[in-house]
Amino acid sequence: MSQKNETAVLVLSLLITIGLAGAGIWWLTSRGGINLGGLSPQNQTFPNSATGNSPQSEEAIGQRLSAGEKLLLPEQATTTKQAAVQAIASGNYNAAISDLQASLKTNRNDPEALIYLNNARIGSRKSYTIATAVPIGGDMNAALEIMRGVAQAQNEINQSGGIRGTPLKVLIANDDNKPEMAAQIASALANNSEILGVIGHFGSDTTLAASKINQQKQLVAISPTSTSVQLSGVGNNIFRTVPSDRFAANALSRYMVGKLQKQKAAVFFNSASSYSKSLKDEFTTAIYGDGGQIVSEFDFAKGNFNAAESVKSAIAQGAEVILLASNSATLDQALQVVQVNAKRLPLLAGDGAYTAKTLQIGGAGATDMVLAVPWHILADPQSNFPQTSKQLWDAEVSWRTALAYDGAIALIAGLGRNPTRTGIQQALSASDFSAKGASGTIRFLPSGDRNRAVQLVSVKPGNRTSYGYEFVPISGL
Repeated sequence: MSQKNETAVLVLSLLITIGLAGAGIWWLTSRGGINLGGLSPQNQTFPNSATGNSPQSEEAIGQRLSAGEKLLLPEQATTTKQAAVQAIASGNYNAAISDLQASLKTNRNDPEALIYLNNARIGSRKSYTIATAVPIGGDMNAALEIMRGVAQAQNEINQSGGIRGTPLKVLIANDDNKPEMAAQIASALANNSEILGVIGHFGSDTTLAASKINQQKQLVAISPTSTSVQLSGVGNNIFRTVPSDRFAANALSRYMVGKLQKQKAAVFFNSASSYSKSLKDEFTTAIYGDGGQIVSEFDFAKGNFNAAESVKSAIAQGAEVILLASNSATLDQALQVVQVNAKRLPLLAGDGAYTAKTLQIGGAGATDMVLAVPWHILADPQSNFPQTSKQLWDAEVSWRTALAYDGAIALIAGLGRNPTRTGIQQALSASDFSAKGASGTIRFLPSGDRNRAVQLVSVKPGNRTSYGYEFVPISGL
């Protein structure tokens, strides 16, 4: 067989494998038959989700918002959870509490149910309300990860008596991880005077779109997952608990030049993603500053992208390392690169590749790949968050959950100082502001950024997941 035919067969085989594995993951996770250890395969979508490409009616936007009166995750609903939502809609909070408690006994790892339970316990009493904007229709698993962090913070503060005696209510909003929809969701939240702060959004593009509205309406929004440097200083109401791509890029560059003793890198990225472009640009700057160079760039967004040919070209141009700056939408293409690379060149990646699919599909080919992530559950043995979160969810949680928790904790601290939109903004911006979160002390720079280092992890064989591989913190760097 010719080399060209071998390449075609390899790529076709990988695509079939990804397709079959994705179907298998859906079947298993939809039935609760797999423990992902806080990680979930990416890119699950709902077929009936709105596209977000055109303005939606007020009624349509309302269907994307819920404090418990409607299900935003109907595919995962137990019978008791469905009954609870009907009870909340009719104002029967006692019945809703009983039904949601029963539902959580069936599925402890359901943040929507826990949020609705805490809201039902409040009933019609006075409360402070925040929202979490999540990508249910665009990346359901990321949405669940973020919701778990918010739900845990709400659960803890309400069980301890509330914010100076006032409980916290949470509204969930689904933006499908689409910028135009995010802007419409942001408008709806900003125009609701009861909403005092927002945890969100997920992707950098959606957060950038929503930030214009939040800034105009003076509504604080804290993103736990958007890392693009474009968000730095975008407005004094925009914060994030995740470090920017500059931190990740610097850490990966130092590892490549210092630890791997390599000088030349090839970068794979998505030109249609602000996050992906940001990581690529920051890595390029860092590499040249550390004495290395970028010998080639390959764009996942190009219609003729070919993983095998791209890796072959990178090697021919002298690349010694591959950086995968993929976002969730291009993870499959990145995993094609992992497979065809076949461990010929060391692999580096951003946090977009920190998913169960990387472990499952990447497998042996991803072994020793190094990723820069904001937090890892094993990296801080002094923190009690890993234990409390595992006890609550009956599973280990991801960095997205930890930093969403931190975002909610920051809003709770701001509400404790002054429970108004302006008061929260002033509290978070104050030089003496600090709060204790899952990932350590929460403080914000004048730009709204989190001044915190990233954690490097590598893919290793292990039994902490069901795939035979796991992410392991790299220490001593």
